[in-house]
Amino acid sequence: MRRLVLLSLVGFHLAISAGSAAAADRLPNIVLIVADDMGYGDMSSQGAKGFSTPNLDKLGEEGTRLTSFYVAQPVCTASRAAFLSGCYPNRVSLQGALNHTSKNGIHPDEYLLPEMLKDKGYATAGLGKWHLGTVMEFWPTRNGFDEWFGTPYSNDNTKYHPVLADEMPPFPLYEGESVIELDPDQSQFTKRITDKAVSFIERNQDRPFFLYVPHIMPHVPIFASLQFRGKTEHGLYGDVLEELDWSVGQILAAIDRLKLTDDTIVIFFSDNGPWPSYGEHAGDAGPLREGKLTTFEGGVRVPCIMRWPGHIPAGRVCDEPVMAIDLLPTLTKIVGGTLPTKKIDGLDISDVLLKPDGQTPHEALFFYAGTELQAIRQGKWKLHFAHPYITVAGEPGKGGKPSNWGQNKAQSITQSGIEGIASRHGGRVEQLELSLFDLSVDPGETTNVAAQHPDIVARMKKLAGPIRKDLGDSLTGVKGSGVREAGWVK
Repeated sequence: MRRLVLLSLVGFHLAISAGSAAAADRLPNIVLIVADDMGYGDMSSQGAKGFSTPNLDKLGEEGTRLTSFYVAQPVCTASRAAFLSGCYPNRVSLQGALNHTSKNGIHPDEYLLPEMLKDKGYATAGLGKWHLGTVMEFWPTRNGFDEWFGTPYSNDNTKYHPVLADEMPPFPLYEGESVIELDPDQSQFTKRITDKAVSFIERNQDRPFFLYVPHIMPHVPIFASLQFRGKTEHGLYGDVLEELDWSVGQILAAIDRLKLTDDTIVIFFSDNGPWPSYGEHAGDAGPLREGKLTTFEGGVRVPCIMRWPGHIPAGRVCDEPVMAIDLLPTLTKIVGGTLPTKKIDGLDISDVLLKPDGQTPHEALFFYAGTELQAIRQGKWKLHFAHPYITVAGEPGKGGKPSNWGQNKAQSITQSGIEGIASRHGGRVEQLELSLFDLSVDPGETTNVAAQHPDIVARMKKLAGPIRKDLGDSLTGVKGSGVREAGWVK
């Protein structure tokens, strides 16, 4: 009997040791939550007024809030192409935003973040807005996702478009590669996405998983479910943000309940800044200038939080300039994955994330709008080349209509260029002169100090030469030699 007891105890300790080793060897789960058109100032921790974001605030307290986190372009498709491929969107030829008429998408030869993780044995799911191609050749399930639930493009490309509603087909909602509904109730999007996210976590709790949640909200038109409608002092936009925060809380609660917290990297940011032309239905860039569709800080600097207990410092605010293109190489290093064989632009920022004094590996960050190289950030300095940009025309819009509502109803969705965008979504086009801003004291980019610092201007101008040669620049007529084709279907 004593021998049996001893054998049992030995077996018990071996089992415990094996379990501990297995836990230590487990690859971290990765949860990537991306809001759509949320402003830098749309979290309580960054100055939100009239609504609260307690779950995002808690996430920030348990992780690191990155206050100089940038997206590569201030518009939906380009931004997503960048952070999933690790490339400036110009390299993969996906600028701007695709719509229901688009025949292009992410090229099948690009090696995306979900593909890298799937190759490492991860279960993968995407829930929300794809926006990297409307045809199956470019679909999420052809790009590393085991599961997909969501929409192919933005929710204004529908009967709710303020100018072009009559041109829009029914809005499709997909499960996998099949349309399951047309013109679904948009007030239920956040809840349905959240329910699917929690289910995926529960079903895959015993293996590493990658959960990508590119929320459809708060892109206009905005909708909140009955549970949240009319609950805030900020109107419908505040209601939508509180529901989005609730969604984050539900996902975090599921991770906690299943005791996966220490084994899960959670990343939250917005795909670009807010859309000021939509006024009360748009977000707030806080102290930053302008918003979506511009390379001013309000368009490209976005709220961002990352949490990984025991690895990413808790309660820290980090102001090192980094970009969403850095996610792929950084996560590849963390999980021991394989980088794409084709050239990428992102860099490993694990030192920034994991070390209290980690510094950005970037010499500079480059900001394109479409094919125009418009701005460069190096350290505290932001240099804008002379370029056109969109700003609010007159009073901001109300009730989901843009600021110039009623003036340009006849404009076609096929109208191209910055003037076409301004006419369809409100705003006027203005011209910016060559400008230098010191972001350490002027994050609102209000005071041009180029004349006082000609040496800084000259140094930063030189930085533009190699990137123009590589990725092109239509402002100066340079064609890039390092640009790859997007995918196309006839």
